[in-house]
Amino acid sequence: MAENEKTRYSDAELAEFKAVILDKLEKAKADYNLLRSTITHSSSNDTEDTSPTFKVLEEGAATLSKEESGRLAQRQLKFIQHLEAALMRIENKTYGICRETGKLIPKERLMIVPHATLCIEAKDRGK
Repeated sequence: MAENEKTRYSDAELAEFKAVILDKLEKAKADYNLLRSTITHSSSNDTEDTSPTFKVLEEGAATLSKEESGRLAQRQLKFIQHLEAALMRIENKTYGICRETGKLIPKERLMIVPHATLCIEAKDRGK
């Protein structure tokens, strides 16, 4: 059967994708936890004994940093959710099938973007 005639990936290929996703998921969760810890724990460099002006400036920078960390944490959480959804598609053997065209998403694309649900053709149409 030719590559373009396949309707789904084989169990062996799905296992290969699962390994890639689990690896990315582990790293993503570690990054997420790191970001969360920067938001919830204040720095150990206390500014109590420094000038009031410096303290205000430092608190402003810390707030900005927490906001940025919060945004990054949100993006990371969304990425984790996409990876977990990809694992569910592997389990029910629908992984790698474009949700618009019904064609298989090329393996090369899935290795780079393992949570992809659209083939490039469908993605480009949506722009």
